[in-house]
Amino acid sequence: MCLRTPINPVDPRLPDAVVMSFSFQWTFRFLPVGKLTMPIAEKLVVWHDGACPLCRQEIALIRRLYRAGRIDFQDATNPETSCPLDRGTMLARFHAMENGVLLSGAAAFAAMWRAIPVLWLLGQLARVRVIERALDRAYSRFLQVRPRLQDWFR
Repeated sequence: MCLRTPINPVDPRLPDAVVMSFSFQWTFRFLPVGKLTMPIAEKLVVWHDGACPLCRQEIALIRRLYRAGRIDFQDATNPETSCPLDRGTMLARFHAMENGVLLSGAAAFAAMWRAIPVLWLLGQLARVRVIERALDRAYSRFLQVRPRLQDWFR
């Protein structure tokens, strides 16, 4: 049975919450999506390798998922693009700047995911140290096979 109440009987501090009660005495609370708070960061800057077909496809996917304009995509291969590090370093790994902090690898991907509502939870999970380390190891392994994968996508 699902009840919508003006004041949540489980926790009165959470108004308009949907409360589900089951006959075996477990109660689950689900807040409407509008009640979830996503911290709004300043505009996220993402540097990507515009010469890499894999990178171009991923950036195109991210642009389709989120069109609100909070992510500023910068092609690091463009000589007119301003980069915080030398261009070779920027092209070797994925980089992003979130709230003035330069991130690299899995942390940069997680920052980008946090900026996209549909991927926000994945980005939050990537903040867990164990998960971030595992993602970073997987990304490092991906970088080793990336040149061969690029040949397939050209």
